[in-house]
Amino acid sequence: MRIAVITIFPEFFEDPLDVSIVGRAIADGALEVQVVDLRNHAGGRHRQIDDAPFGGGPGMVMMVEPIASALEQLAATQRVLLAPAGKRLDQATLDRWAGLEVLTLVCGRYEGVDGRVAEHLVDEEVSLGDFVLAGGEVAALAIIEGVARLLPGVVGNPESTEFESFRGGLLEEPHFTRPARFRGWEVPEVLLSGDHGRIEEWRHRQRIERTRVRRPDLLEDFGDGDPAV
Repeated sequence: MRIAVITIFPEFFEDPLDVSIVGRAIADGALEVQVVDLRNHAGGRHRQIDDAPFGGGPGMVMMVEPIASALEQLAATQRVLLAPAGKRLDQATLDRWAGLEVLTLVCGRYEGVDGRVAEHLVDEEVSLGDFVLAGGEVAALAIIEGVARLLPGVVGNPESTEFESFRGGLLEEPHFTRPARFRGWEVPEVLLSGDHGRIEEWRHRQRIERTRVRRPDLLEDFGDGDPAV
């Protein structure tokens, strides 16, 4: 898979792409990340990529022309604008993107991006969450890592991505490891029992209760049904 990132800060990606799962995916050839410097597509001596907004107002707006030029020089792809007004990123979206051959991420900056980019030049507009960052670069890194770990062979044990939070609409259960007792805090007895049936039943109850307490909104999809199904 290839992910292209259009940004005015290509140096933002230099070190993060070399470490952990993402670095391994790139080294093994499962993932290619192409970082595109938007200023290389800007006209004029100063390579201007932003200007004052029509109608007045604070801040500067990223111009449509450099972004259009950068997108047009990339291969046909799913194009995503990263901006606060987009839909909230979720696991289902990462799952969908992980099945693509090419994904292009456009990192917004400043007061915003010319509205014609979202309307005519990209396929989706996505936000990392209900908050505002200085730009889309952090979101792009989150997406790269979220997609990379779903690519075949990247994660050592494939079950690691099958049984985790947001799979089946529930949060993941808590996990424990040695020592079984620390400062008087005990690991749940059932996990030491060796009874796999009881262990799985406990884990499922924990998933439901954790979701009910921490993210009750996720349970709304079940209605009056049983999340166990």
